[in-house]
Amino acid sequence: MNNKVHVKSGDTVVVINGKNRGKQGKVLEVSPKEGKVIVEGVNMVTKHVKPRQMGEPGGLIKAESALYADKVQLVCPKCGKATRVGHSGAGKDKKRVCKKCNAEF
Repeated sequence: MNNKVHVKSGDTVVVINGKNRGKQGKVLEVSPKEGKVIVEGVNMVTKHVKPRQMGEPGGLIKAESALYADKVQLVCPKCGKATRVGHSGAGKDKKRVCKKCNAEF
């Protein structure tokens, strides 16, 4: 099984499938083993939180939930469009390349 994911933490992505289609956000966390990512402001769920210490509030908290990495596409920093990622160079010189405008990032 291949555990590679096409996005990294800090990348800007757009959701291409599901109830959150079209939403953009920054990748907060990547889980290559599960093939999932957590994107800022996308796939919000409500969690019931119990207060752990005296004075700490409990209740309902909104938090981001993981979604499959296949459902997100990288946004090119140069042209601003959702794009597939190519690679140029080899070894330590390997860079990601936008398939639409050939910009390296």
